[in-house]
Amino acid sequence: MRQTFDETTDPSFGAKHLPRVREQLKAQGLDGFLVPHEDEHQNEYLPAANDRLAWVSGFTGSAGAGVVMTDRAAVFADGRYTVQVRAQVDANQFDILSYPDDVPTYLARAPKGAVIGYDPRLHSPDALAGLRRAANKAGAELKPVEINPVDAAWAERPAQPQAPVVPHPDDYAGETSASKRARVGQGLDDAGADAAVLTAPSSIAWLFNVRGGDVIRTPLPLAQAILKADGSARLFLEPAKVTDDLPSWLGNQVSLETPDDLPGAIADLKGHRVLIDPAQSSAWYFDQLEAAGATVVRAADPCALPRATKNAVEIEGSRQAHIRDGAAIANFLHWVATEAQQTLPDERAIVEKLEGFREATGALKDLSFDTIAGAGPNGALPHYKPVTSTIRRIESGSLLLVDGGGQYLDGTTDITRTMAIGEPTVEQKDRFTRVLKGHIAMTVVRFPAGITGHQLDALARLPLWMAGLDYDHGTGHGVGSYLGVHEGPQRIAKAVNTQPLLEGMIVSNEPGYYKPGHWGIRIENLQVVTPATPVEGGERPMHGFEALTFAPIDRRLIEVGLLTPDERAYMDAYHAEVLDKIGPHVDDDVRAWLEAACAPL
Repeated sequence: MRQTFDETTDPSFGAKHLPRVREQLKAQGLDGFLVPHEDEHQNEYLPAANDRLAWVSGFTGSAGAGVVMTDRAAVFADGRYTVQVRAQVDANQFDILSYPDDVPTYLARAPKGAVIGYDPRLHSPDALAGLRRAANKAGAELKPVEINPVDAAWAERPAQPQAPVVPHPDDYAGETSASKRARVGQGLDDAGADAAVLTAPSSIAWLFNVRGGDVIRTPLPLAQAILKADGSARLFLEPAKVTDDLPSWLGNQVSLETPDDLPGAIADLKGHRVLIDPAQSSAWYFDQLEAAGATVVRAADPCALPRATKNAVEIEGSRQAHIRDGAAIANFLHWVATEAQQTLPDERAIVEKLEGFREATGALKDLSFDTIAGAGPNGALPHYKPVTSTIRRIESGSLLLVDGGGQYLDGTTDITRTMAIGEPTVEQKDRFTRVLKGHIAMTVVRFPAGITGHQLDALARLPLWMAGLDYDHGTGHGVGSYLGVHEGPQRIAKAVNTQPLLEGMIVSNEPGYYKPGHWGIRIENLQVVTPATPVEGGERPMHGFEALTFAPIDRRLIEVGLLTPDERAYMDAYHAEVLDKIGPHVDDDVRAWLEAACAPL
């Protein structure tokens, strides 16, 4: 079972640690200290030992930041965590502000001459640049520290995870590690680099075809690696994580070393051109490389793009994982449509029910993220999670939004469904159908090579825009193959993204609508970019999307009159495919319900 901070923690949990941190600030001559959510590997999800922001503040969201000054403190959280952050953080001790926009604003108000410390192991150079500009504006100084004041104050800090690192068979990976290393190494050579320093656990897991258990919700090993242009590599792992079969799995071109060997290995790069990602790797590595006399080549993680473009084996694995997961979802939706409509359970019971159906597959390795279940007004918070003070029961006449996913050896899933509890209102049906129209548009679109997710994003929003409506989150994120449920570099959002959508990339399709204080709607499937093929009568080959997620969409919430004939035909075809793929994997009573849920509109 994962070790993490209890999300029902009393707000005094974090506040009581502030005096201890301030003692450390005084000892180091600091007026403040930056506390990012990210750890030494820039992870989204953290082992308990690295969840410094949670220990300092009590806030356990997957994104955010903190600043501790000698006389005040602040926690920064985005709109996904509006309810959660106020339930977990003592507002008498912390200002609760918006992330990320308010962080530089807060630093820009620092006292003139203030010295604010930061741990260079926890911040990327790109992130630090903006924070340093804000501090300089106030006449304050950002100063790197050797000893992290939070770590020094955290006497009861848990031990670092030591989960075994195991082979991820080629039957799932679809390409050997040697082939990947040769391919990425050639890319380094083409870029004029002799080597690359890799610090992202997802890249290391992908490159060496290994998986671990150091990070909750993602099967990652905490490690570092140096890859050379000839395909050889040095992999730095705690010895306790090295399983008996790992050395032979890695082969003779990979030397297994310990993290204590890493500084010496960086020193060995003197005189070499070394590629490292300034958005992903921490400032410490850049400082060490420059001190060693290496020439730093600032460029994107060379594993990121090949990791994102899935091969045929990974895509087929994702299809199979989604069928398995889809059966669990069908069982859950059947329960919501029958028993739950009568018993009106609370959100925590709903989460446990869905997770139970996933566990019953016998193939679940972990959730891909903590399950979101929002009843009524809580569903209007896009990434709400049930915490003690806010848990609600579902109510007749409202909506239930559930977003969850699973980690399976052959794929990672992520699905959102919104369900009517009782009879839906006219307004609920109108908004749901507009979200559905945007979802369909993002499914059936064809697009030429070079198109980015940013350029497609408006298609999902147009039916809402035409009614003066919108949503404030992105439309789609990349998804890994038994790796992170959030994976770049691709995404679909209003924000500009220069990465084209390439064949084999898996993205989510999740438009939504949220009525604050009442209910929320989101429909999410995963889909994969298909090869560019000719269009009848067209002049250029076009990419498209293949749906991976198969589960019924609540027909009671669809206002059929708002759909075009093509949209109705799409829904009927999609539901027919759901029944065909999922029907054989559920019991007779669920199959009977599924037939009705997937009936033509």
